Amino acid sequence: MKRNWYRRMLLSYFPIFLFTVTILIFLSFIVVNDISHKETVKADRITTGYMADRLSRSLKDIEMDVLEEVGKNDRYRDFLNIGLTDENSEVIFDVVDSMRTLIASDSLLDSIYVYRNEDKQVLTRSGLVKWEAFADRTFIEQALANPDNKGWSMVRSYQEFSTEQDKRVISIYKREPLPFGTEGLVVINVDMYAVEQMIRSMNNGDISFVDVLDASGNPLFSTRHADQSGNAVGGKVLNSVSLELTGWTFQSGITAGQLFMWVSVISYVWVVIGLLTVIFAILYIIYITRKNYKPIRVMMNRIESIQLREDAFGMKMDELSMIDHTLESLIQQTADFEKQQRENLLVSRRQLFHDMMQGSGPENVAGRLVKLGLLPSGEKPEQLAFIVVEIGRYRDFSSDFSSRDQHTLKFALTNVLQELAQADGMYGWAEWIAENRMGMIVGLNGGNSPAMEKIRIFADKGRIWVAEHLRLSLLFGVGHVEKEWERVGLSYKAAVDVLLHKLSLGKQSVVMSEDLPYEAGRKWYAYLQHGSSLVREFRLLTGEWRSHLERLFEHLEKDRMKDEDIRMVLLTMMDMLGSELSDMSDELHGHFKGPEADAKQQAADETSTLDELKTHYFERLTEIYRTYVAHSETKNHRAMINELKTYIEENFENPDLSLKHLSDRFHISGKYASYLFKEEFNMKFVDFIVQLRMERAEELLANTEESVQNIALQVGYANSITFGRVFKRITGVTPGDYRKLKLKPGKPHNNGDI
Repeated sequence: MKRNWYRRMLLSYFPIFLFTVTILIFLSFIVVNDISHKETVKADRITTGYMADRLSRSLKDIEMDVLEEVGKNDRYRDFLNIGLTDENSEVIFDVVDSMRTLIASDSLLDSIYVYRNEDKQVLTRSGLVKWEAFADRTFIEQALANPDNKGWSMVRSYQEFSTEQDKRVISIYKREPLPFGTEGLVVINVDMYAVEQMIRSMNNGDISFVDVLDASGNPLFSTRHADQSGNAVGGKVLNSVSLELTGWTFQSGITAGQLFMWVSVISYVWVVIGLLTVIFAILYIIYITRKNYKPIRVMMNRIESIQLREDAFGMKMDELSMIDHTLESLIQQTADFEKQQRENLLVSRRQLFHDMMQGSGPENVAGRLVKLGLLPSGEKPEQLAFIVVEIGRYRDFSSDFSSRDQHTLKFALTNVLQELAQADGMYGWAEWIAENRMGMIVGLNGGNSPAMEKIRIFADKGRIWVAEHLRLSLLFGVGHVEKEWERVGLSYKAAVDVLLHKLSLGKQSVVMSEDLPYEAGRKWYAYLQHGSSLVREFRLLTGEWRSHLERLFEHLEKDRMKDEDIRMVLLTMMDMLGSELSDMSDELHGHFKGPEADAKQQAADETSTLDELKTHYFERLTEIYRTYVAHSETKNHRAMINELKTYIEENFENPDLSLKHLSDRFHISGKYASYLFKEEFNMKFVDFIVQLRMERAEELLANTEESVQNIALQVGYANSITFGRVFKRITGVTPGDYRKLKLKPGKPHNNGDI
């Protein structure tokens, strides 16, 4: 059939379509550029706010760290006392060492000095400076005139000595002793050069710029490139952020801002062009549509002349709807007929399958199978067997897949097993008989191999294929072989009975009816004897209960009991154990009664093999045994303290290690753990951890180049200041001096070593 009309329509609309799409693409480009400009302004505002916030947090951290050290270190207060300083010169050295440590811990911090009112002397990191020789006297005089000022100063020049080069800093001062003393001042100076470098590191000068203005609006510095005359060039200010801490203003923008201005101008031109293009396209489409409508009119005339559905012509429909309605009616009638035929056939097949399962099927089953298309004419299997296929862990299967996916997988499983049976030369007919079970009738003719062996090979092959490709675990229960279709129901009952023993027989996932013992006596007295022996050994804390539990499961597997009987035996054993132990403590009671015990029992009910059930009860009883041992132990502390000591030596770097941590870990009280330490080692728990941490710190300081901060983290301290204070208290020197003096681990240290 020629498609001339189709080509005419395509060639008519295609040019205008391409032209319209091209214009729309250009318009989209302009819109995207405009959105990009807005997002760029937004991103620039976020970046500038981050710069200001980070600087503010850095200044606050510096102030808090210094004030915390000054408040905790009594040497600063001792320095304000002239008499005490004269008697003990180490006061000055300790304060200088503390200031040096603080300055070294933060790159923004330029200097710290302490002014003493009594004799007008200043203590800097270089030592004690007399008033006449100190170059920053003017700032101190201003601070003394306004002692309650709490903010940072404006950018100023700072010199410790008149011979030094000026530095640009911002400063903050606090009265000593903290917080409202009158004996002196502590002055903190932050290096403006370091502040500028920090801001520059957060700004890409090729893309954006930042101008920083002081509280009076005067420029402090800018990241913009300067021209030959030194003026900043390029870019337009887009955002302005204020820093309340210092009164500064951060003004930022994009260096390539002129590009967005050019795009904005051009975008209006493209909008006008786009509107004109759309109007032209509408007029052109109307013209082409009128021209190409004639073939459709001819088609409608033919449909009206046939009059397939006279009642439809009275309805209000357009031409294409009429064509569609006519074709849809014909297709629907055909589909309904075919669907009804298939449904009738499926219902008849399933009804026959279930009748055969119940043993109430019609007499001429073979003839019915041929009529329903289930058995080729003239073919009659000599041996028949029923297989029940069960999906393992069906609860997980239901939760992992939607209802639609479950039906799809079940349909695929049915077809796969039938095709595998045909590939092995057997007849296979499968139907779903329950939510998680599929029934399958297999038929085979005589051969060299026994029928049950062939069926076992087929079931193994199907189980492996489904596990590899469909990721499902299957359990096959195979009934005995029958020779007549009318006796297949007996094989079905045998297959169902086999699955009642799947815990003891389900190791291979293919369970044959011949695997069942002829006389499976319950022998309850033997099971109760094992359970009673287990409880007795458990009560005596001998550890032999594991052997009794092992023998109990060996008997359960050997006797091949039903699943419900196995679970009843184990539940009886747990009740016997609970009656002995549950009243001893609340913790032991929780193992047998309550939400935790119910969850454990539910997990046991969900096991699918005897090995899984055995593992579950071994783990559960081991947990109960540990609780019972911890409860029963009264005098034998040696094993407990050794275990505690080993655990602490392996985990002393953990900053969360505490008496509560040990209490949760070993199920003992914190007071009891503290008592064990005092009794065994004649020292407190805290002192034991500090000793381990300091020994490790000495090794790292002597043998590695790690920073003091990293070493503090490695030995369990949150910051270097706390670590340094503890280290100096134990060894007599600071970590930095320890490394400088190249002391060796294990050597006793004191202040005399310095």
